[in-house]
Amino acid sequence: MVQVTEGCQKLTKPVVPADISGEMDLDEFVTALSGCAFGARRIAEAVDIYTEMLSDKKTVKFLGLAGAMVPAGMRKIVADLIRDGHINVLVTTGANMVHDALEGLYMPHYKGSDQSNDVKLHDEGIDRIYDVFLPDHHFEEFEGFMQEIIADLPAEKPVSIAGFMKNIGKNIDNPDSILRAAYDMNVPIYCPAFPDSVIGLQAWLYKETNPLVVDALADMHAFMDICWEAEKAGAVFIGGGVPKNFIFQSMLVTPRDFDYAIQLTMDTPQTGGLSGATLEEAISWGKVGSKSRLVTVYSDATITFPLMVGASRARLKKQKENTGNHEKHGNHEKHKPE
Repeated sequence: MVQVTEGCQKLTKPVVPADISGEMDLDEFVTALSGCAFGARRIAEAVDIYTEMLSDKKTVKFLGLAGAMVPAGMRKIVADLIRDGHINVLVTTGANMVHDALEGLYMPHYKGSDQSNDVKLHDEGIDRIYDVFLPDHHFEEFEGFMQEIIADLPAEKPVSIAGFMKNIGKNIDNPDSILRAAYDMNVPIYCPAFPDSVIGLQAWLYKETNPLVVDALADMHAFMDICWEAEKAGAVFIGGGVPKNFIFQSMLVTPRDFDYAIQLTMDTPQTGGLSGATLEEAISWGKVGSKSRLVTVYSDATITFPLMVGASRARLKKQKENTGNHEKHGNHEKHKPE
């Protein structure tokens, strides 16, 4: 057996091989990865941080949702998190909300293939998002829906983007919709790059012949109020881009920083882009603190996001059951006859 010398203090935690069995729940599966290295250890750490963040009642929970997560089938996870109070503020792209609205109107995305003839798809009126297909006629139906929604907005005063999203959610009768869940739970949806989407295009088309003012800065005051008033703050970033920066920049004008931050991305930091920027880099900006709990998991978020959420849910459920059993046992002991 190799002995570690006394002077080598860093060699104190050996890598523990994962022990996987068929009886494991998601929490146990991820816990088995915690002694490993690379992405396995990072996803285990993400679950630890995420569970602590969800358990902390003082923490305002932000989700930054970038990328094509809704077309990939992740929307119900987000909607359920909103309904369970696990997301207090959602910052996302207009594109994700377009695809959520399509699904909310029962116009699905379809399994396709990345090995496709895109010229032929174009001729057939099919749009491709990697290995997901979407027919053009969905957008034709969506245009009619959006034009009616926009026509109901007040023409005499500016509308905030969050207010715009709330009005869309109000008109979607589908419980699995992110927009509808946010409307039902009074969770604000911020889309800073709102014009960069089909929703933005529809708003522009309407404005060409009708009065409409969408105030891009109107959301800033309410968003900053949330950040100022939060005792603690935690953020999960799916990808990066505008949602990540919009959430992070808020801390530049507050006296605090994020206490928890988890990033699920495939981008790397070498290009200097925000989507790949490390969370440690954000410490230099004062966006997160030197003692904050941080982790970045480098992998496809359509794998890591549901895994992290599922494992955290399993752990929280067991914690709740254990607390209930402890209280029940305590009450039994308290009333035990002498």
